[in-house]
Amino acid sequence: MSAGASAPVPGAAADAAPLVDVLRGDLTAAGYTVDGVEEALGAVASAALHREQTVPARRELARVAPGSDPRAALARLFLLGDDVPRAELDRALPGLGASGAVRLGLVSAAGEDPGDAVRAVVDLRPYAAVDAGGEASWWLSSDLAELATGGRLATDHVLGAGGASTTLAQVTARTPVGRVLDLGTGCGIQALHAARHARAVVGTDLSRRALGFARFNLTLNLAGDLAGDLAGDLAADAPSAGTELELRHGSMLEPVAGDRFDLVVSNPPFVITPHAGAAGRAVAEALGDYEYRDGGRSGDDLVRDLVRDVGQVLAPGGVAQLLGNWEHRRGEPWEERVGEWLDASGLDGWVIQREVLDPAEYAETWIRDGGTTAEREPAAWEAAYGAWLDDFAGRDVEAVGFGIVTLRRPLDGARPTLRRLEEHTGSVHQPLGAHVAASLAAHDWLAARDDEALGRAHLVVADDVTEERFHTPGQADPNVVVVRQGDGLGRGVHASTGLAAFVGVCDGELAVGQIVGALGALLDVPADDLRAELLPAVRGLVRDGFLRPADDAR
Repeated sequence: MSAGASAPVPGAAADAAPLVDVLRGDLTAAGYTVDGVEEALGAVASAALHREQTVPARRELARVAPGSDPRAALARLFLLGDDVPRAELDRALPGLGASGAVRLGLVSAAGEDPGDAVRAVVDLRPYAAVDAGGEASWWLSSDLAELATGGRLATDHVLGAGGASTTLAQVTARTPVGRVLDLGTGCGIQALHAARHARAVVGTDLSRRALGFARFNLTLNLAGDLAGDLAGDLAADAPSAGTELELRHGSMLEPVAGDRFDLVVSNPPFVITPHAGAAGRAVAEALGDYEYRDGGRSGDDLVRDLVRDVGQVLAPGGVAQLLGNWEHRRGEPWEERVGEWLDASGLDGWVIQREVLDPAEYAETWIRDGGTTAEREPAAWEAAYGAWLDDFAGRDVEAVGFGIVTLRRPLDGARPTLRRLEEHTGSVHQPLGAHVAASLAAHDWLAARDDEALGRAHLVVADDVTEERFHTPGQADPNVVVVRQGDGLGRGVHASTGLAAFVGVCDGELAVGQIVGALGALLDVPADDLRAELLPAVRGLVRDGFLRPADDAR
């Protein structure tokens, strides 16, 4: 059976607010940052720790004299889950001390003597990322992970910043906006990112425990006030001066019904977990439901409903950026299945499928995610594994896709003009948020211009675009020309002789129509035929950022 409830969330004490200010100062003075911890551990041990291997880190930290480096003590305590002597924590956090850390709910202490052991009850680690708005650096608290506990996660576990959270933060556009909704805020990481470019941020979650962690993290990093109810505003100072922060309890869109937002971001509980019938009972008995990932719906219904309904809380022109899973069912291409969701939403839609797992891979991933392993709990592993496969078989699921969904509510009275579903499983150049925003803007620019208007436009080649030519040995002319993008999705477009020549002369001086006319004469191709070939391809290159309007580039 699953583990029990986790420890209380940090910062719950009535007098916690001043202690959080002291903690912030101590962590800053200690150099407890991503770079600082890596410096203390060394590159090899740091890389191993990212792979959840602790032996190199423990060996390196064992060489550090007690009390000589606060980063070492904090890393042992919060990252490795090791006990440290009370005196060592007092030296690492001289303002807060072990007593203050206990009061904040960060650690438990075996006693009051300097040599008594202190143990972390929450994970508190530095966080650093680069999103479309630039570099960000904070501290994040969450529940202790399996690496520190050595056992299965509790069903009410609050996750820190995992791979999905980082992906969403990096793909989100960071254009300054008015109101942002972080739906399913968890520990509050997306709200922190949004606070850098929004006037107001609302975070929602069904888990009151998650809201407690989010509240602590927002206060720790944005210097807010811990007092007050979760539904009340958290007045924030630098670095998001003037940003209003609010946390609301409830499921999915219910807490914000009737509100409107300029941006919605969500890493929802999208994991497809068996819930119905014998398969659902088997998983519930073997693992339990993890609040941070299991939405309680059958199959991919949660993601479907969110795609269909999120437009209800989007302001005209507002954008929603989501992560999600969807099923690949026998005889039904995933583009048709997810495309129906887009059509039902009434929104502009762009879906990028980034990964596809077969049913067995999917089951293994999410059983292991909760800390259950075949070696440690063979009966639970086998029961859950079989239940997952039975659940998928019952719906003819052949695979599960994971990807990024970008939605936009058209302006009042307008109809959707964007419906794009594509697969891109290769590497991308993060952060992708600026590319997403630029692609949406390019789509609007193109939608406002028919071919005649496009012919009058002046275009330039983006700085990151290169050309690759492939020759058969002994031949002077290339048999393949690829125009490649160095930024964004890193797309490569096979270009005809005419398209390659067109791109090569796009320096903003000549209009599109002038270039096509000149190339027609040069290649001895009728202008109308060349125009019919090139203009659709040119639109694709503008949409994907290979070419840009000259006015925007100057």
